[in-house]
Amino acid sequence: MRRTSVGLFDMKGFTTQNVHSDRQDPIEHGSTHKPVHTSVAYSYDSALELAAVFQGTKPGHTYSRQINPTVDALEAKITRMERGLKTVCFSTGMAAIGTTFFSLLRSGDHVISSAFLFGNTNSLFNSFAAQGISVSFVDATDVEEVASAITEETKMVFVETIANPRTQVTALAEIGDLCEAHRLIYFVDNTMTSPYLFEPIDVKASLVINSLTKYIGGHGNALGGAITELGHFDWGSYENIYDDYKSGNSQMWGLTQIKKKGLRDFGATLTAESAHHISVGSETLALRMERQCQSARTLAEFLANHDQVGNVFFPGLPDHPQFDRSKALFRYAGAILSFELDPEIDLWTYMDKLKVAIKSTNLGDNRTLVIPVAHTIYFEMGPQRRASMGIHDSLIRISVGIEDIDDLIEDFSQAFD
Repeated sequence: MRRTSVGLFDMKGFTTQNVHSDRQDPIEHGSTHKPVHTSVAYSYDSALELAAVFQGTKPGHTYSRQINPTVDALEAKITRMERGLKTVCFSTGMAAIGTTFFSLLRSGDHVISSAFLFGNTNSLFNSFAAQGISVSFVDATDVEEVASAITEETKMVFVETIANPRTQVTALAEIGDLCEAHRLIYFVDNTMTSPYLFEPIDVKASLVINSLTKYIGGHGNALGGAITELGHFDWGSYENIYDDYKSGNSQMWGLTQIKKKGLRDFGATLTAESAHHISVGSETLALRMERQCQSARTLAEFLANHDQVGNVFFPGLPDHPQFDRSKALFRYAGAILSFELDPEIDLWTYMDKLKVAIKSTNLGDNRTLVIPVAHTIYFEMGPQRRASMGIHDSLIRISVGIEDIDDLIEDFSQAFD
């Protein structure tokens, strides 16, 4: 007899669960992973059954803008990775973040955010400020900075696990306790670490965002984002939940509202093809991260000892301000590092000499990627905001790939010649 599903009790390891995640439910035709379902709509023999699915009284599929079997399987996989309750996937990571803010916040609300933000997220906050939502940017490496920013209007605290590009490590556990005490939504961006290095549920996060484009997908061939509900926040007492979504398990009210607004109303839908690419790519997440993190540490040590390099920013170096915190929180210190060139080294000449490392945006790819952040992804925010984030004009961010470390060391070394 063909076995089409296995029980979670059979699988304890991260990669084992990941590789066999699709098999937790029977898969069509005995496939070893969920097929790509490209159908836009789904039919029912009974009109009453179709109505029941639309009304949510019976499970099923209606229209792929909101629900798709291939995306369902990926959502279940992400939920297991994050040890959460449920996940909703989106077309991109920014769509996931933007939808969450839009769905859960109202004019007059206040958000506390880490000052050390990905450039596009910073731009998004500026857009919401124009809609009457105020934002306080604080040094999230210090919980007292977060605590001092809380007001009566504060609804949410948003942080990244490791900041991009200077690699500051957020006071994740302390902020989790603070949010719990003040009944605030604790929204954590886990993209820089991935569920393999860190699980935000352990620091009492309410919601976690993962840009699936990055480490989880890993191959630079599909865009995607995901929001996972972790079960720590009391949505039953949250005043910004619409009455339409106050039914069933109250732990799901927040995520239901996010899904309805983002997918049904805005159409920020992850395609089945992208979901399939991301799901297959995620099977090697742990293997890739093991190699990338080890290589990042070796490369950081090389650069830190080079006489033509200024500062090197990597949480795995002992002189990093949050070195001890990084060791306590994360399996490894990540695969992102940044460094400043000696003032006598021309940024553009140095970068153009790199042969293995690819001059490109994105991170979390199998390939090592480099980018001059002040002149690209952080250019729009202006020199004053960049200076407040410690982003020097010569700062180069490296997303370390899976290449052989000797080739990477040689590449970054020869570019100084």
